[in-house]
Amino acid sequence: MGELTGFQLGVIGALFLSVASSVSIVICNKALMSNLGFPFATTLTSWHLMVTYCTLHVAQRLNFFENKRIDMKTVILFGILNGVSIGFLNLSLGFNSIGFYQMTKLAIIPFTVLLETVFLKKQFSQKIKLSLFLLLLGVGIASVTDLQLNFVGTILSLLAIATTCVGQILTNTIQKRLNVSSTQLLYQSAPFQAAILFVTGPLVDQYLTKQNVFAFKYSPLVLGFIILSCVIAVSVNFSTFLVIGKTSPVTYQVLGHLKTCLVLGFGYTLLHDPFTEKNIIGILIAIVGMGLYSYFCTHENKKKQIVDLSPSSQIKDKDSNTPLLGHQEKENHFEAKKATKDSLV
Repeated sequence: MGELTGFQLGVIGALFLSVASSVSIVICNKALMSNLGFPFATTLTSWHLMVTYCTLHVAQRLNFFENKRIDMKTVILFGILNGVSIGFLNLSLGFNSIGFYQMTKLAIIPFTVLLETVFLKKQFSQKIKLSLFLLLLGVGIASVTDLQLNFVGTILSLLAIATTCVGQILTNTIQKRLNVSSTQLLYQSAPFQAAILFVTGPLVDQYLTKQNVFAFKYSPLVLGFIILSCVIAVSVNFSTFLVIGKTSPVTYQVLGHLKTCLVLGFGYTLLHDPFTEKNIIGILIAIVGMGLYSYFCTHENKKKQIVDLSPSSQIKDKDSNTPLLGHQEKENHFEAKKATKDSLV
């Protein structure tokens, strides 16, 4: 029971860290980009990842965590995939209206559910699906304003959705299949994510903004906000891997929409952004959906634990001819199938 309580506290801590750091970085980046005129989101993300890697490297040298080697091919492909997904999301924002971009982010949850159902054979109950529907409906009402379609923007959005979903499912799968922690996986993959964005970021940003990041005039205030953004990003990147590893990609996306509601609220309170009855109604519906999702997930997990601890289940395990290690690998494989980073970190 003590281990279960410790695990639950770890999940709560990871969720809190993710929400707090993500809301903080959105407010910081909004001030940097909107008020100080620094529009280079993709390049900024590459700096975030480089600072994250350097911070983790120092922590590893100081023995805060043990470095565990992961197959290099897996790490490189994983890092490139995550870097590409960030680039596609930024391009999607550049080629589409804000409303269509918000719809792109909303589509990540049902697409993740579809992928896990079709390819990983994971089952989602009708109650879970209903709660997710209410959540998406609420966030859609609160955040989606206009929907302007164009062919290139639609293709980029589909690529962003696909790469983001696969990347987050792999984040969960790699941690459980290879028995590595979120810190170890982030430490191994961050250099490759940073490298691809460091090379492509300035080109993407110049295409979207018609400005050169290297020709930008960096005032002390802009540099101060960039440094603050990079410091917060260490916590954002770490908590992203931590939450997905401890829960699932779907839960992480649900958490992401909670952040959207909080950002809308903080934007109104701190930055005096426009706030209408439509925003309030949408946020309330989203909160109901999130509450139901949390309740149903907790209820179903408890039922599963009772089944796993039942005497008949234990006898079946004892009588099985499968070695204990092989059985554990099978369970780990099943758990690994449990599946925005905001991706604009």
